[in-house]
Amino acid sequence: MNEDQRQAVWAVVGSDIGPLLLAATGEGLVMVAFHATDDVRDRTLERLGTRLGAEPLHAPDSPLLAEPIRQLAAYFADERRDFELPLDWSLISGFNRQVLRELAAGVPYGSVVGYGDLARRVGQPGAAQAVGVAMGSNPLPVVVPCHRVVESDGGIGGFGGGLETKRRLLALEGVLPQPLF
Repeated sequence: MNEDQRQAVWAVVGSDIGPLLLAATGEGLVMVAFHATDDVRDRTLERLGTRLGAEPLHAPDSPLLAEPIRQLAAYFADERRDFELPLDWSLISGFNRQVLRELAAGVPYGSVVGYGDLARRVGQPGAAQAVGVAMGSNPLPVVVPCHRVVESDGGIGGFGGGLETKRRLLALEGVLPQPLF
């Protein structure tokens, strides 16, 4: 991988669930971060730079971000159900990557899967808790839809972006009713 592919560009964009920080490398979208206030943005960019070995560049007009920004806007406008983006999986490995790839490929818009069911899908039927850890480490939420993973008893489960954000994403997809206000 050449140096340009490890250099990330980033922008903060508005969404129905608050500001999102998007970062991309030459490989593809590498990170989506919720609640991208100044403090969250700064901490996220510092971690990303450490992981990639190069300070991310603020480049909201970068061609690397144009399509992710467009597709996320269409998703929140209820005009897109699937993301067709190159993804840079370099921030996640092993079991977590296997689980997130299965989630991205096998749990479509408007549906949910249990933690245990997802563990079974990747050949680890006893690993429901490990699936929860994988969801918590997802660097690409929304695009890799960890909000679609729920508890087997019907509970909503946890969510790194907060339970209200998870409820809003599931409501957007028709899984939950839209909030009254």
